[in-house]
Amino acid sequence: MFHDMFILQLPLLEKILRPIIVYAFLVLLLRVFGKRELAQLNPFDLVVLLSLSNTVQNAIIGDDNTVAGGIIGAVALLVTNYLVVRFLFKHRRLDEIIEGEPAVLMKDGVVNEKGLAKEMINAAELLVIARRQGFDTLEDLQEIILEPGGAFVMKAKKPTHDQHVDSKLDELLREVAAIKASLAR
Repeated sequence: MFHDMFILQLPLLEKILRPIIVYAFLVLLLRVFGKRELAQLNPFDLVVLLSLSNTVQNAIIGDDNTVAGGIIGAVALLVTNYLVVRFLFKHRRLDEIIEGEPAVLMKDGVVNEKGLAKEMINAAELLVIARRQGFDTLEDLQEIILEPGGAFVMKAKKPTHDQHVDSKLDELLREVAAIKASLAR
């Protein structure tokens, strides 16, 4: 029993190289297919990512189903990721080339249809994303940027002077009403 669990069925070097090759391939693939997969997962994207992990599983472990083989594969993936992230941290320009540029989805309150199309996001999905970040409508936003790592950065419109004055006046009226109510007791 222990023999089947811990004695490698493949050479150690192969157990290390397989995950590194698959890692490099997947990083390249995610870079080519865009930031959407990182930003938000719709049911189709989730199915693809889950299927992708199952598809590359055998490429990573080969014919070796031992516990030791799985541990070696996992360690090889984690070490590879650590080294790549550390290397890219020290080489920012290379990191920018690999990760790509931010995508401007809205600028000056106007939705960038070409930017949405490039990232395969429609206006309804953009509204859902805005609502998740606390905005009721797209009209509340000045700018939306999809960062290379998949994060959405949203900049709210600044209220006009009249809106600002109105909100302060409403706040003062509430305070006066609260004071009157406490004095009436």
